[in-house]
Amino acid sequence: MVYVEQTIPVDELAAIAVDVAQEAAAHVRRRRPELFGPGLSGTAPSADAPPASTEPTEAVVSAESAEAVVSTKSTETDPVTVADTETERLVRERLRRARPDDDILGEEDGGTRAVPSGVRWVVDPIDGTVNFMYGIPAYAVSVAAQVDGRSVAGAVVDVARGIVYGATRGGGAWMSDGTGARTELRCNPVERTELALVATGFGYAAGRRRAQGRIVAELLPRVRDIRRVGAAALDLCMVASGAVDAHYEHGLSPWDWAAGGLIAAEAGAVVITPPPDSRADEGHVTVAVAPGIADEFLALLDELGAREPIA
Repeated sequence: MVYVEQTIPVDELAAIAVDVAQEAAAHVRRRRPELFGPGLSGTAPSADAPPASTEPTEAVVSAESAEAVVSTKSTETDPVTVADTETERLVRERLRRARPDDDILGEEDGGTRAVPSGVRWVVDPIDGTVNFMYGIPAYAVSVAAQVDGRSVAGAVVDVARGIVYGATRGGGAWMSDGTGARTELRCNPVERTELALVATGFGYAAGRRRAQGRIVAELLPRVRDIRRVGAAALDLCMVASGAVDAHYEHGLSPWDWAAGGLIAAEAGAVVITPPPDSRADEGHVTVAVAPGIADEFLALLDELGAREPIA
């Protein structure tokens, strides 16, 4: 068993992260057709449509009768669904049951901005909420355990595909298709940035999007291509699995990168994350890049001014 400072059993934290993330993903998977119907449309049910199922799961009760299916946060294009809030409540309840003395930071219900000593769980109940609404099969549950602000164990579940990604600090990264068998993750052996497939993402505020668009316009002719998946946790896991060669994005919060960044790093990627007490509005950049192109790719980002914050 791996320990941090000989006191915290990291393998135990990893097992909790995997179990809780998988249970949460099952809830998200079940709730999508209940909230949005069986098709790909993300339109909320009309008043004439049959009501979504309100059968409770343990510790989680459907909330359609008390709140809208979809509301917004920072801008009108930054949505949160009832499934996001339900799922975070489920995760928090399971984590408190397993480790009642630990801190929890979640995207929806928050937590202290200051980094506590000891273990803090960092949770994104649905990373890729817009994809979830529209029926685009690229959204995830992310659960990470940090010690003094540093991720030591984490799991990301690709909800639609049923793929689980996990890692422990110093213990490597892996993926599983749900059968229980684990495959070790390693980044691609790419050695030329011009042949790199690069993932990125965009903020919700128009000003940040303009700045990000300018960077993409300069970067695109100098790499193989750009991908915009819409879920940063999955982007980071894609670097780990070799589905892309690099990912960079401005304005991520800890719940976006805490698990995926660890998974990418343990698969060999060079990973740069924001300070653990930062938030999206500060605009720090997150980068994960295959080691064979890390120096060249980071130098390119510097040339484009892409490693500076976009607040």
